[in-house]
Amino acid sequence: MNYRLLGKTGIRVSELCLGTMTFGNEADRTTSFRIMDRFSDDGGNFVDTADIYNKGKSEEILGEWLKTRNREDFIIATKVRFRSGNGPNGIGLTRKHILHSIEKSLERLGTDYVDLLQVHAWDPLTPLEETMSALNSLVQNGKVRYIGASNFRGWQLALSLGISRSRGYAEFVSIQPQYSLLCRSTEFELIPLSMHENISVLPWSPLKGGLLSGKYSRDAGNMPEDSRIGRMLNRGGSQVFGINEEYTWKVINSLKDVAGAINRTPSQVALNWLLNREGVTSPIIGARNIAQLEDNLASTGWTLNKSDMDYLDSASKFFVTYPYDEESDNQQKDGRIP
Repeated sequence: MNYRLLGKTGIRVSELCLGTMTFGNEADRTTSFRIMDRFSDDGGNFVDTADIYNKGKSEEILGEWLKTRNREDFIIATKVRFRSGNGPNGIGLTRKHILHSIEKSLERLGTDYVDLLQVHAWDPLTPLEETMSALNSLVQNGKVRYIGASNFRGWQLALSLGISRSRGYAEFVSIQPQYSLLCRSTEFELIPLSMHENISVLPWSPLKGGLLSGKYSRDAGNMPEDSRIGRMLNRGGSQVFGINEEYTWKVINSLKDVAGAINRTPSQVALNWLLNREGVTSPIIGARNIAQLEDNLASTGWTLNKSDMDYLDSASKFFVTYPYDEESDNQQKDGRIP
């Protein structure tokens, strides 16, 4: 596995990041250990978790596994924002909740520090100055090495950078947005801003909840029961991810075309496409078992050719209007006056 720099830092992270949301639920302790062992054996050193994943169980399992390894060999990322405590203040990005949450995360992880603490989403109730000040204090006291954001919009990320820069606080070095062949709106603001500011992009749901794995057919009634969407439908949930839309199936079928032509799985092609997108550092892969992990790991070590990239780009392109249409884009690129 290759390594890439984490934003403006000198930290090198593996080109795939291991997501641990399945740990303690879909993947038991033994399976989770096997997944982390295999990821590490392949050169993976970047692992992502969160305080709320399976009520902290994900962090606990990761912490147990870290005891069997050299802690300094790994870049551990976790998150704070959603409810992880009791009462009205057990949620949000207040100084109180951030400081309480990191102490609990460190306890579960069995470590003195985390390499990357990410705010899990925007908090409309807490002044951003308070959030950035609290995060800066954690960097200053060494409990957190770097900070990042997740699920921010472009203006929210830009505002955060401005506050940190004006006050001399630690700045976000990464952004964790949803990004895939079926979610390219990330390219409107977040990707250009991140490239301009040298911020790492760590895409979550790179396979769009499994839709890009190739295991689904257009007939929603044939959704595999042992799948994320299948389990959701069995619980009476709605059909998410736009699985009946023409655009969705056009993308999926085009992905299968490329995969079949080059003897790769759709998952591998979807991940490799993402690995070759501008601004992307490390897509976050998740696995319930070793077979899924092996499939995802095989997305590295090779590169889609230009014609296949262009074919997938065209298939996944969707209608946009000003200021994201082609004419507006050309104006910004060459400076023409309309």
